[in-house]
Amino acid sequence: MTLDDYRKEINKIDDELLELFQKRMRIAEGIAEYKKANNIPILNSSVERAKLADLSSKADVDMVFYSRILFNTLFEMSRSYQEKLNHPKSVLMQKIENAIDNTNKLFPSAGNIACQGVEGAYSQLACDRMFSSPNIMYFTTFEGVFSAIDKNLCKYGILPLENSTAGSVNKVYDLMMKYKFNIIRSVRLKIDHNLLVKKGVKIKDIKEIYSHEQAISQCSEFIKSLGPVKINVVENTAIAAMLVSTSDRTDIAALSSRPCAELYGLNCISQSVQDKGNNYTKFICISKDIEIYPGADKTSIMMVLPHKPGSLYKVLSRFYVLGINLIKLESRPIPDRDFEFMFYFDIETPVYSEQFTMLINELDEMSEDFRYLGSYLEII
Repeated sequence: MTLDDYRKEINKIDDELLELFQKRMRIAEGIAEYKKANNIPILNSSVERAKLADLSSKADVDMVFYSRILFNTLFEMSRSYQEKLNHPKSVLMQKIENAIDNTNKLFPSAGNIACQGVEGAYSQLACDRMFSSPNIMYFTTFEGVFSAIDKNLCKYGILPLENSTAGSVNKVYDLMMKYKFNIIRSVRLKIDHNLLVKKGVKIKDIKEIYSHEQAISQCSEFIKSLGPVKINVVENTAIAAMLVSTSDRTDIAALSSRPCAELYGLNCISQSVQDKGNNYTKFICISKDIEIYPGADKTSIMMVLPHKPGSLYKVLSRFYVLGINLIKLESRPIPDRDFEFMFYFDIETPVYSEQFTMLINELDEMSEDFRYLGSYLEII
């Protein structure tokens, strides 16, 4: 047989597969109607396991693995279709649609905004990117920002979530399990760390450096080049600059932003000392209420999945079946629960799309705990 002959055979089989697939999905409609009428859950794990075992026993030995993938995918699509027919809108989806309808079409320009650190912090710079006239309240810790939103002390809060060089800010992810909030916007901020000192101080004079742990990680190669200097971790890069400014010592320096040099009267003796030039940090703006502004095409969710094989695969396959792009997957251990994790997902699809509605309707039933963290537009 020639290559064209093989392709003709494949095309013929594909046509037959399509006809059988559509016939299978039409039968699934009847199953969905029956389950709805008799109040039967869509998912029956024991039936699926038995079916997969039966099909695997019938497949050729070298086709068992591929057959399981094929039929797992078919089962996922069938469940997705039945969910769509039986549950067009979940309670959560109704809340999301209500938020879309009732949120002001223009993002606010002002408000009481909680930021971690002091004036000049990168959180403040991110805040200024989102709000034109913010009234900023500074808090010592990330938890202080969450608490300010939770207690209605501030309307919005700004928090760093991940850095392109140093990775995720784990403290923030861990606090997400403790507080209820909603992400309403995000921004990617270019991070330039600079070595700031008092006037007249030279690099050879420096014995200690102050900065935030993320900044220290992002400038590790530069720090090595300075020789045996002591590293001091503080809450914020702006606090580091303030400590150098107010200290009587002339042998210390801060890794901080250029605006902090002017703000605290320091000299910048080395510019952009981070290891990589494309150093960005994603900051999120959170609120207590669900607010969804026009252009929202990113969504964050978190889930606790059943502690058994295949749980994560079932979620990931649902993204695949719906054609939704997963742009971030993060896991964090759940306190007091051995070897169990909270999974965080960032997905990319318009909040107005049919695929988004289908996903939200289905994920709640696939997890032990499901939380919608918000849909938002990201400023670049």
